[in-house]
Amino acid sequence: MQVATVGLPDFVDVEFAAHRIEPHAARTPVLRARSLDALAGATLAFKCENFQRAGAFKFRGACNAVWTLGDACAARGVVTHSSGNHGAALALAARTRGIRAHVVVPENAVKSKLAAIAAYGANLHFCAPTIAAREAAAARIQAETGAELIHPYTNPRVIAGQGTAALELLRETDELDALIAPIGGGGLIGGSAIAARALHPRIELYAAEPAGAADAFESLRRGARVTDIVPDTVCDGLRGQLGEINFALLRQYGVRVLTIDDAQTLAAQRLVFERMKIVIEPSSAIALAAVLRHPEIFRGRRVGVILSGGNIDMETP
Repeated sequence: MQVATVGLPDFVDVEFAAHRIEPHAARTPVLRARSLDALAGATLAFKCENFQRAGAFKFRGACNAVWTLGDACAARGVVTHSSGNHGAALALAARTRGIRAHVVVPENAVKSKLAAIAAYGANLHFCAPTIAAREAAAARIQAETGAELIHPYTNPRVIAGQGTAALELLRETDELDALIAPIGGGGLIGGSAIAARALHPRIELYAAEPAGAADAFESLRRGARVTDIVPDTVCDGLRGQLGEINFALLRQYGVRVLTIDDAQTLAAQRLVFERMKIVIEPSSAIALAAVLRHPEIFRGRRVGVILSGGNIDMETP
């Protein structure tokens, strides 16, 4: 079994991840919408991870991390903390290997995401809705059970797995001028940057971040990782705190972060419903919102847009 390298992941890790998860992960479609191209003034290629198993790109990273574990380690199970998508992904990935999963979730997590985690067989552990509480609970469970911690976005094997979405997108489409993905903790854009620059060295890389949770934007602006921002955004999947390894990848690959108001994100989500007839969550729609908000950047260009997931609570207005 090939194990990812320690430290910052690289393109070899992404390629190994693609091979490793192939028996388990879906190869999601790349869709286009002429009406959205017209609105953006650009040619958009949407990588639809809302069609991924467990409803989000997170299954890629979780699956890669689970299947890199040695047998003895895997037998003790895995643990993580998550607002929903990574927890469901890890629970499903653990099930593919027949091992136990523990997921720490904030008390205000989306109900449909909690239901998915439970349905995949994980043990749910509730905590206060802060990063500190989540990390403390996960550490306690790890100490009690011996389970392997699979962090949602700072784990190099998770990052490599997330990069496989961009790898598929770029190998399926014509050469792109730019690639944009949502950013919370930074695992998706980190892995995407690795894959994109390896295949197209001159591609420009962007991350879309909620204005109410702009720690990545502020970290790049200040030149040091910012950890004191309390997230306030409808994008529940983007409330994670930018990790150190993820910050390093943003800087290494020259990723530019664009901040977007929730109102613009919700408008983009509705556009996707109306024009593409697919379900995406706000944390996913923010990538399109950023393209529409910044025509001066994207007009006339070929742009890859990663739609990160489609898990929404139908009971929430």
